[in-house]
Amino acid sequence: MEGSGGQMAERKILVLFGSQTGTAEDMADRIGREALRRHFACRVEALDSYSVVNLIHETLVIFVCATTGQGDPPDNMRNFWRFIFRRNLPQNSLCRMDYAVLGLGDSSYPKFNFIGKKLHKRLLQLGANPILSPALGDDQHDLGPDAVVDPWLKHLWNNVLSLHPLPPGLSIISDDIRLPPKFTLRFLDQEVTAEDGIVERVDTCGTATELHPFQAPLLTNQRVTAANHFQDVRLIEFDITGSGIQFSPGDVVMIQPQNSQQDVEKFCALLRLDPNKVFFLEHQDSDMPLPPQLPQPCTVYHLVEKYLDIHCVPRRSFFQLLSYFSVDEQEREKLQEFSSAAGQDELYTYCNRPRRTTLEVLADFPQTTCNIPADYLLDLIPRIRPRAFSIASSLQAHPNRLHILMAVVQYKTRLQEPRRGLCSAWLASISPSNGVRIPLWVKKGSLKFPGDPDTPVIMVGPGTGVAPFHAAIEERAALNKTGSCLFFGCRGKNNDFYFQQEWAELEKRGLLTLFTAFSRDQEDKIYVQHRIKENAAYLWDLINRKQAYFYLAGNAKSMPTQVTDALKEIFQSEGTFSSAEAEQYLNTLEKNGRYQSETWS
Repeated sequence: MEGSGGQMAERKILVLFGSQTGTAEDMADRIGREALRRHFACRVEALDSYSVVNLIHETLVIFVCATTGQGDPPDNMRNFWRFIFRRNLPQNSLCRMDYAVLGLGDSSYPKFNFIGKKLHKRLLQLGANPILSPALGDDQHDLGPDAVVDPWLKHLWNNVLSLHPLPPGLSIISDDIRLPPKFTLRFLDQEVTAEDGIVERVDTCGTATELHPFQAPLLTNQRVTAANHFQDVRLIEFDITGSGIQFSPGDVVMIQPQNSQQDVEKFCALLRLDPNKVFFLEHQDSDMPLPPQLPQPCTVYHLVEKYLDIHCVPRRSFFQLLSYFSVDEQEREKLQEFSSAAGQDELYTYCNRPRRTTLEVLADFPQTTCNIPADYLLDLIPRIRPRAFSIASSLQAHPNRLHILMAVVQYKTRLQEPRRGLCSAWLASISPSNGVRIPLWVKKGSLKFPGDPDTPVIMVGPGTGVAPFHAAIEERAALNKTGSCLFFGCRGKNNDFYFQQEWAELEKRGLLTLFTAFSRDQEDKIYVQHRIKENAAYLWDLINRKQAYFYLAGNAKSMPTQVTDALKEIFQSEGTFSSAEAEQYLNTLEKNGRYQSETWS
């Protein structure tokens, strides 16, 4: 496909990304580096940080967009998404723009790469000129999205350079040459102790946001699984008095975790960094914003504890950049192999399969690690991302309180040390008595409960998937409303039956109809989908005659499909629908908001 840009146009590229977990941001940074090697002036920005009204003036834009959950845009491109689909945008408004779309998704979800595909179509409608077909990267591929991205990028740069050739006398900067860092850490003479830290601005009024979270005291941190059960699940209660935070059932709380003191000290020792040193962060490009999460000035300790995600599994780009600092030939060869297209199987075996962390990788390459300049830390290691938890309580029932139901992530791989979830391990370790405050804010969830509390609701929430339904049931009970029906599944009645006494009390009061599936309490495994089929007539009456809403939350592996299959069987047996009609009926319910699901992998 031909683009519209001419050879005389200024050689600049804009790379815009929408990223939830950091993969799209990492890919956008990679494209930015490759653009610099081809002597383009290049900016890489999150879609919602970019002033979208300027898009009509851009001549070459690469969009890197992840698809989240049920075909939703990532949080940092939601405003852009709303804007780009405005009906009043003129049809030829982007006719000056050449573009390419790199989509990132997971083919185990029904709406695979929905955002990338839909954005491509919308840009075409607005008159923009694609310089090649969209790439649709897939997390499920053994090599991850790189399997699609590597050949697509080759094709992209061939097309870009045919439209915007290299200036006379210049050639592509070789991969052997290290590019300059994005930031400079200008160290000051003063030092502070870890206890003094750096004073962060804490907003005491206004809405809590990611940049200004509310520092919430932790009131209770209670284990709700049996002591001998393999999984540690916590019911955690936060005090949000004075925060102004409002939420409804179905909303989520975002929590900003941090690294442990032990890991911060280990990291600083490996890199020979003084944790008490104070620095100002400066950007090489004066137009580009500095990371808003970091205070100015900042200590090394604060940077490592609160910002650098030393617990994430590093990506290929990490190994590529790390190889430039190696003075040891063996270490450099290994790092170069891990960052090459041919070495991706090796990298997967070393890093992704056992879930090896950035900190562990740095310890494995000691000669290289002690040679990393501080200026490259922010290029090398992504920031710690906030974690989302369904809110498990109702403000109606508990004013000034917010509860979450959290499974502490811990599992074994072939590595000696068990793998631990950064946020859940950190929260689980905090005692309410030690005064630690937890940075949090609330955002709208994908589950929307009916505006009329007299509308019956059917909720299917195995395991910790029950959290948003606990909030909804609490709220309806506080309003003395009947019509709450819950299917709850867990391993055993005596092991992980959350809220057991509370449910029993609500059943007695006629405010809840509860169906339980304890999968391991008998020889044959019983799951929520079995209980749904057993209650076909009851459910059909609720959905068809009483206009009930149906909700599903939990692990995305096989449960959601099995529950929807059970539901379609009910439509066929009780509603005498054909298979196609049952599918159509479910689609109609979904379109009208009467079938909603929230699943995670």
